[in-house]
Amino acid sequence: MNSIVCVKRVPETSEATLKIAPDSRRLDEENLVFSINEADNYALEQALLLQEEFDGDITIVSVGPEKSDEVIRMALAKGATSGIRITPKNITELDPFTIASLIANEIKDLEYDVVFTGCVASDDGFSQVGVLLAEILGIPHISMTIEMEAKEDSTIANRELEGGLMAQYNVKYPAVVTIQTGINEPRYASILGIKRASSKEIRVVDSAEIAGKKVELDKIYYPPPGKMAEIIEGSAGEVSEKLCEILKSKGLL
Repeated sequence: MNSIVCVKRVPETSEATLKIAPDSRRLDEENLVFSINEADNYALEQALLLQEEFDGDITIVSVGPEKSDEVIRMALAKGATSGIRITPKNITELDPFTIASLIANEIKDLEYDVVFTGCVASDDGFSQVGVLLAEILGIPHISMTIEMEAKEDSTIANRELEGGLMAQYNVKYPAVVTIQTGINEPRYASILGIKRASSKEIRVVDSAEIAGKKVELDKIYYPPPGKMAEIIEGSAGEVSEKLCEILKSKGLL
């Protein structure tokens, strides 16, 4: 069973101080640390689990700058077979449709059963590339997959709905499956795997033409500040008394 896994190199922003670049259309990347997108890491692990069960090849695809080779090599070190890095001429002019089109153009003639993507990218939060890719390729897709039972010619996939509900689907191959975090436990690359990854192929597509964009980013900005919190100081009794007065004034007591 052959799989294709789409991965993205993204900044780690959970503990970073974010600054907006002067053009107001991107983050200032000077002091940011980059790694594989979290949901993509779970998608990679799902492909590796299928490989262990059914054999086959795993092709890693990433759209981004040359530094994206870092996350491709990491995936290769874990057991993926080969990688493709797509670096279009004007890499700053990318939207979800463009990214999906670039990926589709490179994988349309490959032999694959499942195309895996993460359910969302942590940097832009679009959640669109996987479903757009399926539409361009003309194959079915399941999004937000939280559980997966693969068979030789199809997969049973469970996905989350609103209100805590789950839905189960039986999807024939080839198909696109977007993976939720928590579906599995991503492995670490072994020392031997890291050594082997250095000799595995990464095919570079550096002259890819960009398709017509559907979404134009106008600007990135901080939301306007809301009401400030009121800090109540004093002894426990004084704080309690003041808090009761505030609650009463708002009709909550």
